[in-house]
Amino acid sequence: MKAMRDLVARHKSGQACGIYSVCSAHPLVIEASCDHALKADLDVLLIEATCNQVNQDGGYTGMTPDLFRDFVHGIARKVGFPIERILLGGDHLGPNPWTALPADEAMAKADVLIEQYVAAGFRKIHADCSMSCADDPTPLPEAVIARRAARLIKIAEATQARVGGEPCVYVVGTEVPVPGGAAEDLPELELTTPDAARATLEAHRVIFAEEGLSDAWPRVVGIVVQPGVEFDHHKVIDYDRSKAVALSAALDDQPHVVFEAHSTDYQTPTALKALVEDHFAILKVGPGVTFALREALWALDAIEREWIDADKASSFRQTAIDRMKAEPRNWAKYYHSTGAALDFDLQYSLSDRIRYYWPDAEIVAAQDRMFANLTDNPPPMALISQYLPQAVAALRDAGAAITPASLVIAHVGVTLEFYRAACTPAPEPTHV
Repeated sequence: MKAMRDLVARHKSGQACGIYSVCSAHPLVIEASCDHALKADLDVLLIEATCNQVNQDGGYTGMTPDLFRDFVHGIARKVGFPIERILLGGDHLGPNPWTALPADEAMAKADVLIEQYVAAGFRKIHADCSMSCADDPTPLPEAVIARRAARLIKIAEATQARVGGEPCVYVVGTEVPVPGGAAEDLPELELTTPDAARATLEAHRVIFAEEGLSDAWPRVVGIVVQPGVEFDHHKVIDYDRSKAVALSAALDDQPHVVFEAHSTDYQTPTALKALVEDHFAILKVGPGVTFALREALWALDAIEREWIDADKASSFRQTAIDRMKAEPRNWAKYYHSTGAALDFDLQYSLSDRIRYYWPDAEIVAAQDRMFANLTDNPPPMALISQYLPQAVAALRDAGAAITPASLVIAHVGVTLEFYRAACTPAPEPTHV
């Protein structure tokens, strides 16, 4: 896509510019992203879906690629953000949802996945075949990973040629651990070495050429590496640019490729800015924005408990915790604590497994009741400011209506603003 290639060209020419990618399927997060992009007058808003969120079987959202596209576009129209300025991306597209199957079967599923994404209009494609399937060795050899990625990109190219629209841009490589944060306490984090980054890129370049994809190679705009940022349930490893000097320079001789940094959630504004300046020009955020969503919802629950009679209150927060305990499949492999410690992790773990539960019918009903209670009986400014000071200040400053939904959207917008600022070059100094 031209917008992505132009961005990379500007970055490679010396501008400290970047782009952030919102990876979420929650309607309030998508609305917050469109609202923030509209107010910031962004040329491009990048929204991505992962292979586990959205696939031909529905993923954990229940959406196929075309349904996700329509979902995002519908929210953008509601907000007034032009859909032609939305770039849809597919993240970690490959056999990951089907690794319990033999490789041939899993890759056949991945073939369908990539075809459906591109046919639905997704034009930023991260081809990730790094995971081992049921009959594969662990880890997979680099050549096998690259060969499988090329297979998927060949399907993407053929699909785009068939359906029309702009050519796809591609991202290759992967990072460890998998998206969504580390499942256990983090050991000492090892950065990708410059040699490993260059070897991954070269392996893909060679195999692209062998597979007749030389025309697509200049549209490989990113490679995923580990720049030294990660989070687990309770702590964050902050970016230390002094440790990434050599890695940062590893792509200096690549005219069309920058680094894509995953797991940048919870990094400080200063760290995000340093990442972009150090050529990690594509920043991914997922749990970071849904964590902000949960913060805002918990704040509204606290406001409701102070303001609404107990017999009318929604018990939203307790309902969410109870539903997580009743249906543990989305967190049982990740949280091993018990008692009060488990209650803490269910709510506050940085891996944010609670994000899988927001569509639950009982939680949705409780949220609707909470929103209705606070709409029908608006709390005073002092109480809102106690729990959501930045959100209410932003809404007042904009002269916008203060509602439960607008408070959530404004609170998520604070996190998004960190990313926008990091991706925006500092203005040129003026000389008098």
